[in-house]
Amino acid sequence: MQSKATTVEQYIEELPEDRKQAISNLRNIFLKKLPQGFQEQMSYGMLGYVVPHSLYPPGYHCDPKLPLPFINLASQKNFIAIYHSGVYADPELLHWFTTAYSKTIQPN
Repeated sequence: MQSKATTVEQYIEELPEDRKQAISNLRNIFLKKLPQGFQEQMSYGMLGYVVPHSLYPPGYHCDPKLPLPFINLASQKNFIAIYHSGVYADPELLHWFTTAYSKTIQPN
């Protein structure tokens, strides 16, 4: 579900009560662990953590006016989602992630 919130605080305030704490906890982890200079903003209707133009002037290849996405956090209809764009940039990291993730899910 894409939010129309214009600020991170508004996004969190509009969440269902049972999601606010979990999203806030994940947000705090992201803010503590992000590389220096990365920024938090609303991005595609969810919490976005981006590489700003000050660090990477070319921006996002699909729309160079936008900063480079790194990771996003969203409250979807039935789950909380983390979209990590950086994992695709390194084949070794992607292989590790897909292998580790497949061990955590249960087949239908």
